[in-house]
Amino acid sequence: MKTDPGWLEVRLAADERDLRAAQRLRYRVFVEELGGDGPLVDHDARLERDEFDPVVDHLLLVDTRRDPDAGEHVVGAYRLLRSQVAEEFGRYYCDSEYDLTPLRQSGRRLVELGRSCVDPDYRGGSGMFLLWNALADYVLAREIEILFGVASFHGTSIEPLAQALSWLHHHHLAPVALRPVARAPHYQRMDLIAPEALDRRAAMTAMPALIKAYLRLGGVVGDGAWIDHEFNTTDVFLLMDTAAMSERHRQYYQDRRQGA
Repeated sequence: MKTDPGWLEVRLAADERDLRAAQRLRYRVFVEELGGDGPLVDHDARLERDEFDPVVDHLLLVDTRRDPDAGEHVVGAYRLLRSQVAEEFGRYYCDSEYDLTPLRQSGRRLVELGRSCVDPDYRGGSGMFLLWNALADYVLAREIEILFGVASFHGTSIEPLAQALSWLHHHHLAPVALRPVARAPHYQRMDLIAPEALDRRAAMTAMPALIKAYLRLGGVVGDGAWIDHEFNTTDVFLLMDTAAMSERHRQYYQDRRQGA
């Protein structure tokens, strides 16, 4: 399905209808498509939800042709948890998978990105671009310095992911001062293949599009992957330091700040 950008808008969730529509989209993607589950997932109502939903900002891609009362108007979503909100709430989502001490001790303004998903009919078009532009506005308005979150490979079998995980470890490892480490017992080392034996094409083919997009923005990874059996994924920690982005992407953010 080809979507007209004129039908789409990006905004923060405004009410319970928006939140339930986002949770329904997440159910379709994370539960029905990817085979995930969780203690607060409502299979009867087809809602993927958890304890963070009431406190985060939900950035939504909305198809304005759809009736919000029908609950299907949200076709893309991002969850955003700012550091000051996380401090009040007591933790980040990533805390269960990674030791975030280096980030907490950095003194930088943080935002955790999570539950990124787009309806299959809207992938490959302008939807993700619109979400990322809105995310840039969100970051600039709140003077965020570091964006982070886990991104997932589908499945928990490591052998098919060895090239991709090793490529991330050898080419995109975060600086030690900012590098979270995956927690035991689900820690999975990523340096599975020696640098000289890596096949870049195979690594990129196995890598999800979202992870490649983060890398193009200057993203780096934490130490180790985390095996999430509940969601049937292998997670890697990604962070983007806005001060360390390439000159091209820093200029992109600067242009937006100046209204260019």
